[in-house]
Amino acid sequence: MTPAAAPCGTLAVGAVPDASAAGAVLSVGRLRRWWEARRDRLHGDGGNAVVEFLGVALVLLVPTVYLVLVLGRIQAGTFAVEGAAREAARVYVAAPDAATGAARAVTAVGVALDDQGFDDPAADALAMACSATPCLTPGAQVQATVTVRVPLPFVPSFVRDVVPLEVPVSAQRTAPVDAFRVGR
Repeated sequence: MTPAAAPCGTLAVGAVPDASAAGAVLSVGRLRRWWEARRDRLHGDGGNAVVEFLGVALVLLVPTVYLVLVLGRIQAGTFAVEGAAREAARVYVAAPDAATGAARAVTAVGVALDDQGFDDPAADALAMACSATPCLTPGAQVQATVTVRVPLPFVPSFVRDVVPLEVPVSAQRTAPVDAFRVGR
């Protein structure tokens, strides 16, 4: 086979390609590599990780932070009612008479609720019950019940008017009246 008789696109053994054909082959190869690099860059995953991370972070992080806020507020309500009930029962049985005991109990409940950031009226949150009449009879039991409705944070008031979004939290504490109490 002579160099002139070689089929198109092949070179015969010992034949030297001309310079114009080599330049065309090089430029086509270079163009193909350039196009493949561009195509891979357009269809690759470059930059998608940031978008995916932000999407997953919003879907998981925002509800988790809200849950922590809600649980923290409910825990504050629990601390408030526990302390308020304990102190209300304690100051009531230590008072010289029932009227003074009731006033001191309401004050103690107000301080405990205010300490945890609840602005509920203390007199409405407190309920007292006695096992004997009168309440401060020696050996009787006085029970203080404190109830607070904890609103969910960041819920607008117009939504609260339609759907009650509050968690009721209550605590009871019983305190004995001293058996050796001297009536005053």
